Amino acid sequence: MLLHGFLPSLFEGATVTLGLALSSLAVATVLGLAGALAKLSRSRVARAIAGIYTTMIRGVPDLVLMLLVFYGGQVAVNTVAPMLGHDDYIDIDPFIAGVLTIGFIFGAYLTEAFRGAFLAVASGQREAGLAFGMSPLQVLWRITLPQMLRHALPGLSNNWLVLIKATAIVSVIGLSDLMTRGQQAAGNTREPFSFYLAVALIYLIFTTLSELGFSWARKHLAIGVKEGRL
Repeated sequence: MLLHGFLPSLFEGATVTLGLALSSLAVATVLGLAGALAKLSRSRVARAIAGIYTTMIRGVPDLVLMLLVFYGGQVAVNTVAPMLGHDDYIDIDPFIAGVLTIGFIFGAYLTEAFRGAFLAVASGQREAGLAFGMSPLQVLWRITLPQMLRHALPGLSNNWLVLIKATAIVSVIGLSDLMTRGQQAAGNTREPFSFYLAVALIYLIFTTLSELGFSWARKHLAIGVKEGRL
């Protein structure tokens, strides 16, 4: 029998991993946009906060942050909960902890990618929008963001490929993801090579399909743009 009947379990774990990666990307994108706009704002406080965020996150290992959020967050929540009248012990869901941690980590990297993409959009575009009577928010939504996305796509794709592989570290806090399922199957059958190879191939499928998707997106966003200006 193929992989001793553990293949459905691996596919279930792969579904959890993909959901974790997509949810984390959503959180990271929101934080990245907020961080980029903060770094480009005129507010010294906003620039300082964004600078501390990106510097701190890029200087601490992902695994350490994962353990801090999961175990430290659990202690903090159960310390505050009794003060609010909740006496039962609260367990932080590993999936939520993983999404928040990975999203928080990659939000810092996307901050820099988005900041560079915003700077790549000609300032005259924004000035023209304001001159036509648009509000700053309308200029951001209708003019800057659509053009910025084309410049941000290479950095976004690179960070996504790293992010989807980084989901493997969530196995250390007990999430039943692809990596955990592979470890369990390897332990039960004592065939670690076969199952870790299967896990690696599933990750490779994810990244290959992602590359194809981003390649299509790059071509689609480049329609009507001269090649020399890409």
